[in-house]
Amino acid sequence: MLTTGGLDGIIINHDVRIRDHIVQTYRGHTQEVCGLKWSPSGQQLASGGNDNLLYIWDKSMASHNPSSQYFHQLDEHCAAVKALAWCPFQTNLLASGGGTSDGSIKFWNTQTGACLNTVDTHSQVCSLLWNRHERELLSSHGLNQNQLTLWKYPSMVKITELTGHTARVLHMAQV
Repeated sequence: MLTTGGLDGIIINHDVRIRDHIVQTYRGHTQEVCGLKWSPSGQQLASGGNDNLLYIWDKSMASHNPSSQYFHQLDEHCAAVKALAWCPFQTNLLASGGGTSDGSIKFWNTQTGACLNTVDTHSQVCSLLWNRHERELLSSHGLNQNQLTLWKYPSMVKITELTGHTARVLHMAQV
């Protein structure tokens, strides 16, 4: 299964093994889709958009409707939502990061839609990555320092900042 999001705000699930490969369509964003991330269980999809919205889509709801309705529409970011990361040790916990005029990391209970915490990073949040071995979250940033910041979870105490990039850090990977 492959999930894509486009400039048109539409999210499409493709099954590339079959002739009619579009198996699910999600419509909610009014501008381009900036971030997509499936939960570890594969039951929920988070999508962030340039419309400053975060949507949670539930696969069980989608199975009844080929053009699915969202489970939650979350509107607490005030800039594009690109950075998304599902917590590997706590089911239904999602971290999201806002763009330049937002600069926050928000933590969501995706079952209820409640915002559990907000941390102001004072810079554009481009990417988020949970540590699989420790209760830590790494954030990458753009304006104005292009840094990486390692946070202790759940206190969100800053452990360290790493600098060296001359432009925003868009993606991260963990070995």
